[in-house]
Amino acid sequence: MSEKPNPIDLQKHLAGVDYPASRDDLVAKAEKSGADDTVLTALRGLPDRTFDSPAAVSEAATSK
Repeated sequence: MSEKPNPIDLQKHLAGVDYPASRDDLVAKAEKSGADDTVLTALRGLPDRTFDSPAAVSEAATSK
């Protein structure tokens, strides 16, 4: 079982994302902001869809 990211860390690395955003957009932003492996793994594991808000990303990333 993979480790769940801290929701605060997750959003810190996604600050400035323009929503709606795709999974690939979120991963790219997190990589550029220096996110750790836990955050990046969670984002890469998200469904391939568009997310409308930070809350939608947090829910999807931490509900696994």
